[in-house]
Amino acid sequence: MPDVSFNIVSRWARTGQLRVAGKRAAPGDRVEAGQEIRVPPVEVTPARSARRTPERKALTPEEESYVRDMVIFEQPTAFVLNKPPGLATQGGTKTTQHLDRLLDGLADERGRPKLVHRLDKDTSGALLVARTARAAGHFAKGFSARTAKKIYWAIVAGDVQGEDGTIDAPLAKQPGTGGEKMHVSEEHGLPAKTRWRVIDRAGNRAAWVELQPLTGRTHQLRAHMAAMGNPIVGDAKYGGPEAFLTGGISRKLHLHARRLKVDAPEGGKIDVTAELPPHFAESLTTLGFQQAAGDDLPPIAAPPAPGKAARARMSSRRGERRSRATAPKAKRR
Repeated sequence: MPDVSFNIVSRWARTGQLRVAGKRAAPGDRVEAGQEIRVPPVEVTPARSARRTPERKALTPEEESYVRDMVIFEQPTAFVLNKPPGLATQGGTKTTQHLDRLLDGLADERGRPKLVHRLDKDTSGALLVARTARAAGHFAKGFSARTAKKIYWAIVAGDVQGEDGTIDAPLAKQPGTGGEKMHVSEEHGLPAKTRWRVIDRAGNRAAWVELQPLTGRTHQLRAHMAAMGNPIVGDAKYGGPEAFLTGGISRKLHLHARRLKVDAPEGGKIDVTAELPPHFAESLTTLGFQQAAGDDLPPIAAPPAPGKAARARMSSRRGERRSRATAPKAKRR
């Protein structure tokens, strides 16, 4: 079936039309001898899959050099890039310059690299791209099954109460925003959990925190930190004026995908750390954080067992924050 693309196979998998040995299958599943594979007739594939893809404008030498300079790790199945802030991962109606287009500059005899996850436009850091369709299926399965681990660094505004914990707050699209903004909603939200811990503090002005998303909701870290009362510095969408600090601190978003760890298709682990963008590093210095403390951080500890101490953590400012906020509060334990 040479005309069947990876995207078509993925669509079959999402809609339950791709089955192996009578069970629903994903693009990254391995096939064993003797198994029966069922696929729908090609002619029933939606007509849009046969549309001609608009021809991409060729990259300039400067653009090719730009994307190559982002590569911080490579192996036969994948690249890991350190995406700069301000570069969209994928294009849109008004977005013509984006990382997906620039991946033409990393194409080789294996083909064109394929995105398997995203970072927000203003978020920097480690982003994985697959070098083959088979690798893309493997990695996509890892991200959907949450076996891939991501660690983020952020600078948040205000006095964070406590040293570590878990934010458990369902997230839903906020009405009236066209799906561009999320909010905490116990009634309509999907489960969303984030582990956090403080790396260092700048008095009660700001904190340098490490975040680990345990689910993968849109804008999860940004919405959760804002719901906790400590918006990420530079995040006007979720933090408003409280997300900006005076004293020469950059107004860019201070959220960085610091570390990515995922199983490699051929075995072993891909474990990559991405250096901070200039504005983030400068803010750490300006705020007086001890940067050396973050050079070799241990993994985030498992969340505490349910109990009185866990339930009480970070509860001292709930009343104050509830009176200021219009959105429901995140569960903190």
